[in-house]
Formats: sequence, structure tokens, C-alpha cells
Amino acid sequence: MGLPERRRRRAEHVPAARRKSRAGVLIVAIGALMVLLDAIGFLVLMALEGREHSLVTAIYWAITTMSTLGYGDITFDSDGGRLFSVWVLLSGVVYMLVLLPFFVIQYMVTPWLDRRRTSRTPRKVPAALRDHVLLVGSDAVTQAFAARAERSQVPAVLVVEDPIEAGRIHDQGRQVIVGPLDSAMTYRNAGADRARLVVSTLTDTANTNVAFTVRQVGGDVSVAVTASKPVSVDVLGLAGSDHVLELGAVLGREMASRVLGSTGRVHRIGSFGDTFIAEAAARDTALVGMTLGEAIGSLSSCVRILAIMRKGRLRPLKPELQITETTVLILAGEADELAAYDEQFQVSEQSEDPVIILGGGRVGRSASRELTAQGIPNTIVEQLPGRVENSYSALEGTASYTVADGDAADQRVLRRAGLDRASAVLVTPRDDDLNVYLTLFCRRLRPELQVVSRATYERNVATLYRAGADSVLSYATIGATDLWNHAGLSRRVLVAEGNELFLAPRPSSLVRRSVRNSEVHRRTGCHIVAVAEEDGTLRYDTESIPSSPGKLLLLGDRHAERLFREAYLKRRRLRPTGPVGHNR
Repeated sequence: MGLPERRRRRAEHVPAARRKSRAGVLIVAIGALMVLLDAIGFLVLMALEGREHSLVTAIYWAITTMSTLGYGDITFDSDGGRLFSVWVLLSGVVYMLVLLPFFVIQYMVTPWLDRRRTSRTPRKVPAALRDHVLLVGSDAVTQAFAARAERSQVPAVLVVEDPIEAGRIHDQGRQVIVGPLDSAMTYRNAGADRARLVVSTLTDTANTNVAFTVRQVGGDVSVAVTASKPVSVDVLGLAGSDHVLELGAVLGREMASRVLGSTGRVHRIGSFGDTFIAEAAARDTALVGMTLGEAIGSLSSCVRILAIMRKGRLRPLKPELQITETTVLILAGEADELAAYDEQFQVSEQSEDPVIILGGGRVGRSASRELTAQGIPNTIVEQLPGRVENSYSALEGTASYTVADGDAADQRVLRRAGLDRASAVLVTPRDDDLNVYLTLFCRRLRPELQVVSRATYERNVATLYRAGADSVLSYATIGATDLWNHAGLSRRVLVAEGNELFLAPRPSSLVRRSVRNSEVHRRTGCHIVAVAEEDGTLRYDTESIPSSPGKLLLLGDRHAERLFREAYLKRRRLRPTGPVGHNR
């Protein structure tokens, strides 16, 4: 939440409080009016029966009847009076069971609970806490980073301004402090001068203010921020940010890098030291029809096959596994080794088939620029005429892209854009519902097509896979991975949404076990894909896990990672974090 947004909410707080006060007064007034009217009715009906009572007695009768106490000391003799008593009883039950409890809970119990939660929310971190990561804001990116830090036992503290939200995060067991995000005192209390990294994922204007404020407290701390607009990158750098992550552009490039193409060439997706991690499609290459054992034996270079994927799912690395047209190889090797793989298996006499990009927003335009730089022809399908051309004026005359105006959900528009001869479709709109629809639509039109989809919310990733996506990438995962690697923590490479390559210390219980140990996968869901040195350099000269200090390169999702750490690294902690203290 940015600073202008918070000011707007502060301005709205007073009218909201007034509305609550008016509602409370209205509920009390309704109860008082009901008692008064019932008392008047009581006096009138009693007078018709020839009995006189005071107003105090009438109010007493109305309250005891509405509350269902009904002492029975005052009763009607006539049928009309008894019917009136029933009416008073029923209306009183509605008021006592509905309106009055709502008033008590909404205006008495809930504020008390909020105040209690606010009083328990930490305002300051312990003085001994060092090398932690400060996460300013509480969006999908910071939540994904915090969850990853929790699994890796890396101290991370969220800094939020809303005490109620801070209390909720604190109740989840995560470290959080509350304070104004534009106050230097907040970052002093958060230990920004002792932190490893400060991350801010607010709006561009709010991130500028945060960077300036953090620089007042810790001049040497590294500051990483996100930017939603390209023009904000320079401004955020001038404000003191060391790393500016333009999420839209990064997500577009990552989606483009997942396009496997139609020639079998290698696509780099990350690195560990001098070792690059890459994807390569088996489609139309000499590998199709081979078993995994035969493929490994046919490699002319030292490239190592780390994993096999089909439709975004990992397959067990068994020598008898058949390589098909839909198989994707996850490879590891140095630059010259990957080049040798390309020379051996790439279909060089065949040009790349075009790629269709659905959506001409920031993500779609970034993906188009990346594909264009790789020499892959692409077509952007955009519903708003003129949106893409204006953004691409700098590339006129050099870009190998075309634009098809129209609705991406229209089959005729997709056919006109070249869907029948395309090798892949990138689904880039912000709306997850639309992305699920487009993914399913394209899969039905071209079952063999590669579909790479974008997810705004992590909860929709599984749905997109079920809709037919071969690969899904989300803002939260891309942003958290980039910021995690920038923090200098154990490096990670995102293979596909939900599957990451990550480093973990070598457990003593696995020493001298085979790298292809199936027990680890059965127990945790993690695949051990390689042995690494302390500096992250991968080793290919060993098939067993050595006893010397080092790391393991693992592949798995967040649940598998948590199970692995709990099963094999439970007693190893990177640093004691301790609870965040209170400001007393």
C-alpha cells in the first residue's frame, strides 16, 4: 500500500467512524422507540380493560416482555391484549437476538479485540538481530519472499503500517513490526542499519519515499524496490535504490525464455556460478524415441540432464524413460558445453515457427522484445488499436513482430494472427479468469501447441495447469526469486511455477548415498539433481554424495523443500532469529 493510498484511507477513516457511530445510535434509538411504543400500547389496552397503570409500570412490562422474562405479575384479560403481548414478545426476540448482538459485537467486542491485537503487535526488533531482510509492505511478492525465508530459516521482518494487518501477520507466526512507512524511526526500530537488504514493493512514488527514508537510517544497506513503469527506474535509482525490479518487464522476459521453439535449441533460464541451467525441447530432434539412458550416452559434451518435464510436471529420471515430442530436458553445463549440445541436436536447417502473444500490455510487450532480440517472429494480439505501435516506435524497421487487432477470445482473430502455424502462445493479460479461458481455448484449438500462461495470484496456478498450460509464471514467484537472489542468499532458479532448483547443505545422513537416491524423493518429494561445492559450483565427477562440506542442488516445490529441511536439516539453523520484541 503506497503513501497516497494510506493518506486516502486516513481521510476516509473519520467518515467511516462517523457512520459507525450513527449506526450504533440508530440501533439504540430503535430499541428505545420499540419500548416506548409498546408501553403506550400497553397503557391504551389496559385502559380499555378498565385498569390504570403508570408509565414506569408500562415501560417495565414492555422490557420484561421483549426480553422474554415475563414475570407474569401484570397480564391482559382480553384477547386483544394477549395478541399485543405476542407481538411485543416476537418483536423483542428479533431485536434482542439480531440487532442488539450486532451492536455489541460490532461496536464493543470487535474494537476491543482490535485494540488488544494492536497492543501485542511488535514495534521494534531485538538489538541482536542482524543480517535480516526487511520487507516493506504486505503484497504477494513480500509474502512469497517471507514464506521462502521461513522455509530456509533466514530472518525476515515485514514492515507494515496498519496495526490490524500487522497483528494478523504476527498471529501467523511471522516476524513483523508496525509503524509509519515514511518515518525514519520505523526503520531504526526495524534495524535497517544492520539488515542485509531492504525490499519495498509499494507503488513507484511510495518506493521513492521509502528509499530516501531508509538511506537516512542505514547508508550502506542494500535497497531493492519494484517499479511498475519504465520511467520510474531512473528516479528510483536517484532516490537511493541499488536494485530496481521492473516486474512487468522481467515477467515478460521470463515468459519468452520459456518458449521452447521448434528447433530444439537451448534456452538459458538461470545459473549457479559458471554453470548455466537451460531448457531444451526434444521436439523434432534426434532425441525423440530414445530412452533417457540412450540419450545420456549419446551426449558428446559434458552437459548434464538434471530433470525431465512434460506438461509442467517432473518425470522420474529412470534410464528406461522414453523421450517423446512433448519432453522438455532441464540441462546444466557451461556456455561451451551448451553450445556443443546445440550443435549436436539443434535442427539448424529449420527456422523458428512464430509465437502468438495474447495481450499488448507491459508483460506482452516485454515478451515480444525478448523474442524479437532472439530472432523469433511473433505476433501480438491486442484489443485496443494503437496500443502496441506507440510502445514499439523505437523498434520500427528492425523488429520481427506484427500486430493483430481484435479480441483474443475470437477464433477468427487468432487464425488471422497465425495460430495454425505458431509454435507457442503466451497468455499475458492481468486477469486470471481471462487467462484460464484463453489457455483452455488455445489448447482446444491446437492440442499440440505450447502454452505459457501468466498468473497474477498464486492460487490460480493449479487451475491454469489444469486448463492446459505447459508452463505458468506468476508475479509473486518471479519477484520473490529475483529479490532472493539479489539478497545474496542461496541461489535459486525457477524452472516452472511450483518447481525450483535450490541449494541446501549436505545432510550427514545422506553421505555416500547415491545422488539419484529415490528414498529422498519418496520421503520429501525433492529430487537430488547434483552435488555442489560451498561456492555453488556444480560437480559432475561424482555419483555419490561426498562427506566433505558442501551443498546439494535440489529440485522441488515449496512443500517438498519444507519436508526435506524438516527431515534432514531440522537441527541445522542458519542463524537464531528470536522473537521480535515489543516497544514498551
